[in-house]
Amino acid sequence: MKRFQLVNKNIQSRDVGETTRLYFFIPAISAFPLIHVKKIILSILILFSVTADAQNTADSTYQKVIEERSKKIINTLDITDAVQYNKAQQVLAGQYFQLNVIHDDSKAAIAAIKAKQLSKEEINESVKQEQEKKFITLTQLHGQFIALLKNILTEEQVEKVKDGMTYRVLPVTWTAYMDMLQHLTQEQKDKMYAWLLEARELAMDEGSSDAKHAVFGKYKGKINNYLSAAGYDMKKEGEDWAKRIQEAKDKKNIKN
Repeated sequence: MKRFQLVNKNIQSRDVGETTRLYFFIPAISAFPLIHVKKIILSILILFSVTADAQNTADSTYQKVIEERSKKIINTLDITDAVQYNKAQQVLAGQYFQLNVIHDDSKAAIAAIKAKQLSKEEINESVKQEQEKKFITLTQLHGQFIALLKNILTEEQVEKVKDGMTYRVLPVTWTAYMDMLQHLTQEQKDKMYAWLLEARELAMDEGSSDAKHAVFGKYKGKINNYLSAAGYDMKKEGEDWAKRIQEAKDKKNIKN
């Protein structure tokens, strides 16, 4: 139940908000003739019904999206027990849903801040506070999510879930670095891998593909700066790597 508290709280606040707006609007139309009041109230109720239906449709569509997304990831874990499979899939789908709620609420909060008549400094400070609040909430949710997964899955399976949620950017990037840079020290490898692990943990909590890739992009930049400081010419290393790849392709084509 804990993993749905944030969602329930959000839904409750939205319901209260809609009801409150209706209560405040009704006294304002009480000055109209009764027949007009009835028509207006009926129109309002229809409007709220249509809005609620649209919201339910959107929620239902998103639920289907995250259900398919979570199944696609869980299917890579080779789970044969149906109960274990369903638990893992539900935990992952629940995580996606709550991440969406947190990011949507934060976007709405920032939009509301920017709409206020405040100075640029006040807006920036309020936005910063909202972002810090979101980060704390995401960090807490992340810890709960990993704990739930570890109660169901093995360490290897948890790793696969993490890679699945981040489009396998870590293993792909790591393989590329190892293939491109063939004279790294063990210390350099350890540092690079630690940064990629950190990037993956943060990327898991982002709400879109672009945001997840942006996190890795930031850490790749950090790794490249680290290697450049260690004496690597990253541009030349990349060119040499591309040349080796092309030569390997040419050899393969000749054999075929």
